[in-house]
Amino acid sequence: MITAVDSSILFDVLLADQQYAGASLAALKDCRHAGGLVVCPVVWAEVRAALREPENMSKLLGAAGIRFDSFDEKCAYLAGEMWRRYRARGGKRDRIIPDFLVGAHARLRAARLLSRDRGFYRGYFDGLEVIAPTM
Repeated sequence: MITAVDSSILFDVLLADQQYAGASLAALKDCRHAGGLVVCPVVWAEVRAALREPENMSKLLGAAGIRFDSFDEKCAYLAGEMWRRYRARGGKRDRIIPDFLVGAHARLRAARLLSRDRGFYRGYFDGLEVIAPTM
């Protein structure tokens, strides 16, 4: 079972968030035990930007069993369609296309998404199993 990982989970672990690091690390381990872990280009870029020493990022994520998985045209199409629906429903600019790219990638390229932002993804990506760390 492939699990896509959202940047919030990686930030928790890599930046040692006092509130969420333990639960996010446990969830990552559970998901890795169940199958592969992937991150899309948006998550990869967000994590890279947050690290003080990004040179070791590939090695660090690889050691954790997390691999880079690119977008395809279907992911971009689904993300654009869901963002269009979001805006048509009165959605503010709080959500931007990268959020929808993460969801579309998870929906089409993985079996589920590990994220602390469950409600948003569940609301726009039917059929996507969204799991969150248990506190």
